[in-house]
Amino acid sequence: QPDVMALELLRRARGKGYDGGKTALYELVKALRPERIAPIVRFEGLAGEFSQHDFGHVDVRYIGGSKKRVHFFASRLKYSRWVQVSIVENERVEALVRAMVDHFAAWGGLPLLAVFDRPKTIALKWTKDGKVTDWNPIFGAVALDLGIGVELCWPRSPEQKGSVENLVGWVKGSFFKQRRFVDDEDVVQQLAGWHDEVNTKRASRATRIVPAVRLAEEKPRLRPMPIEPAELALRIPVHVGPTGYVTHETHPYSMDPESMGLAGTLYLHRDRVRIVAGRFEATHPRKFGLDEMSTLPEHRAPRVAAATGPRAKRYMKREHLTRLGEHALEYITELVHRRPKIWIRDVDRMHEMLERHADDAMRAAFARGLNDGNFGAEYIAHYLTTRDAIAQQQELFS
Repeated sequence: QPDVMALELLRRARGKGYDGGKTALYELVKALRPERIAPIVRFEGLAGEFSQHDFGHVDVRYIGGSKKRVHFFASRLKYSRWVQVSIVENERVEALVRAMVDHFAAWGGLPLLAVFDRPKTIALKWTKDGKVTDWNPIFGAVALDLGIGVELCWPRSPEQKGSVENLVGWVKGSFFKQRRFVDDEDVVQQLAGWHDEVNTKRASRATRIVPAVRLAEEKPRLRPMPIEPAELALRIPVHVGPTGYVTHETHPYSMDPESMGLAGTLYLHRDRVRIVAGRFEATHPRKFGLDEMSTLPEHRAPRVAAATGPRAKRYMKREHLTRLGEHALEYITELVHRRPKIWIRDVDRMHEMLERHADDAMRAAFARGLNDGNFGAEYIAHYLTTRDAIAQQQELFS
């Protein structure tokens, strides 16, 4: 009866007259009990059935002596062994789904199942037996949009991983630890050459066949992409705040003032942000820089009109101008101190100019005013209307 617990064996032994210590009996049980070894089943996926995905990172020392931690996302089709690796900025969910979709597009389609080794960016909660009870909503929405199945293999459980191959370890050992790099750009260039080598020239150790040969067999089994990488939008629940802005990753994006207080959805693209709240919608260029924000020109006048009282309107206009950037903030600050009694008039005039001219033209005019030491709405108007002024100002601003 190999399943009887040692505690029960001790009870039975004591019933038969054993008066020794429990530790000695436990050691005897351990020595005699047959060890159970679970068989490893190799799920050698069929064509178009499985793809394997995982994050990894490695400390790279460049030829110049500097050292940097490089993060990457690796994917491999199990049948053909065709591999794709992308350098990523971090190991968060957006980096995962964008790299994953890029890799699907590079293969020419979707397999039936995407297998992941580490679920922390995919599953938020799970039971002890590994059943997911709470999926990451951003990842889950993308998986539904793609129509792809997801299978999770938990860390330190090689018996679940099919062919029991360490994809991340193989990428490190085959690429990062074998080569020397000059800088970040050199890593990307050499990675492209490595892709060509391992996929089209070198036979896989597992199949002894070049992956490109097997990919030709596998492609007919891959399903068409319902979403191209450039059109992939992550859906994020948002709320339009009392200032009329929606904030995502510290960057505020303006909305129509009438949408304040409404719940909505932010559609996050690689290069733009689209926000829908009720009947209101706005599309902004995506911001990445520190303290960057985006205010659409059509939202400025309604926000001023919605402000209560002349003082509130005055300071909202000034805020619109100062938020154009550091040159605008420095210019308005100097203007207020030089013209403490009449700066309101200047702000009113410059806000009217902001309604007629592009943001970049205003930024360039403020930069020119700082450079020349001229402070006042009349100077900004002159810079905006002088022949060839915009081109000259933009050159100075850049």
